[in-house]
Amino acid sequence: MCGIIGIVGKGNVNQDIYDGLTVLQHRGQDAAGIMTCDNGRLALRKDNGLVRDVFRTHHMMRLQGDMGIGHVRYPTAGCSSSAEAQPFYVNSPFGIGLAHNGNLTNADRLKRDLFLEDLRHINTESDSEILLNVFAHELHHAGRLRVDEDDVFEAVAGVHRRCSGGYAAVALIIGYGIVGFRDPHGIRPILFGKRETDKGTEYIIASESVALDVLGFELIRDLEPGEAVFISRDGKISTRQCAEKPSYTPCIFEFVYLARPDSIIDDISVYKARLRMGEKLAEKILRERPDHDIDVVIPIPDTSRTSALRLAYHIGAPYREGFIKNRYIGRTFIMPGQEMRKKSVRQKLNAIELEFAGKNVLLVDDSIVRGTTSQQIIQMARDAGAAKVYFASAAPPVRYPNVYGIDMPTASELIAHGRDEREVERVLGADWLIYQDLDDLIDAVQRGNPRITEFDTSCFDGKYVTGDVTRDYLDGLENIRSDIRKRERQEADAELFELYNVS
Repeated sequence: MCGIIGIVGKGNVNQDIYDGLTVLQHRGQDAAGIMTCDNGRLALRKDNGLVRDVFRTHHMMRLQGDMGIGHVRYPTAGCSSSAEAQPFYVNSPFGIGLAHNGNLTNADRLKRDLFLEDLRHINTESDSEILLNVFAHELHHAGRLRVDEDDVFEAVAGVHRRCSGGYAAVALIIGYGIVGFRDPHGIRPILFGKRETDKGTEYIIASESVALDVLGFELIRDLEPGEAVFISRDGKISTRQCAEKPSYTPCIFEFVYLARPDSIIDDISVYKARLRMGEKLAEKILRERPDHDIDVVIPIPDTSRTSALRLAYHIGAPYREGFIKNRYIGRTFIMPGQEMRKKSVRQKLNAIELEFAGKNVLLVDDSIVRGTTSQQIIQMARDAGAAKVYFASAAPPVRYPNVYGIDMPTASELIAHGRDEREVERVLGADWLIYQDLDDLIDAVQRGNPRITEFDTSCFDGKYVTGDVTRDYLDGLENIRSDIRKRERQEADAELFELYNVS
């Protein structure tokens, strides 16, 4: 998962991009980058770390220009390396920078084709660099010294023909403008808006509407699946459907966990969707245990608060804040490495014993992925004196890898993979575990926009909307992305570093 932003303004856009990235920080805490264009000259700053740490005053002073793009990254392909921070850049044709959110499921074949047929070299393991080179090659096909919006949209159409997976991207074309585009299934979110100023109209493209809100932009709309928007450097905006057979199947996990509650994605309020998730889960609790003995409902901060509040109201139990969060620790689900996740949980949360002592406590979380965090939180509740610890998930069991840009790719790392709910309950150490039903989750989100009749729910049901995810592909991801493999690569890199320094 990543966050992307692009702005075409009437003055320097560096500060707006910086501010926009800070409110998209929840989408990636591994690396950040900004690229701007000033009279045909590019300026780029990117590195590992949070937005506030990557950019200093002297960096911002060099990032001049009236159009630019930005990115916050969590690696789902490639590795956690500053060399793979975005935006990426190629100098042919024209000079193009690109920032990308998502994951290409046919990246290996594309990389081979780019080398053998398009004569393009890929320098990293990032599929974002592959996406950039595919777009650049398709734009090069225009074969003209200067391009127009038709050439840009035809290049995006070429990307859709060649690339599979979930992707949303913004690309800066030197001297021309910025283009944003979305995969033909609309899996990853992207939207655009405008802001009126004394100098004229400015435009923005971003992953979530919250970035528009904080910068004073008015939301125009989300990009449709397969659609592209092109904003020329002089402020002309145009859109076009570039996919042959688009289908509206956005990722439902955006509403469960990834997006901020104050965002609106695909005309659906994330906040209201989570309220409805709480209502649905409460209804299931009352069906299964109408005479429940729950004394208190406590959310696992922060994402589950909205659902937990509504759930507590509907089951007639008091809602309490039982955990205090250290806000200087990142989101444990998106931290690379299982050992880091284990270590961070107790640094991240501290229990208020008064809310637990002698009570039957229902803990509510947005989802249960690897289960490591949930196990430790349940034990923390017991250590704080809870008589019984029940655990509710506002999402169904996560049993399958996500391949469209969320870092949950390894089936063996998912606690619900190959286990039924009672087995997961025992592994977690809960007195009772209850999951949201998938149909209820879909209804809770879909009610915000009935026009969307289908969602990508692959991590819950194993049905991949792009139709190209095979067992061999999933086995390959298992080998590449498992925590064991990550650790082996890190150890091998450390040994090479020591060997180099000794020699």
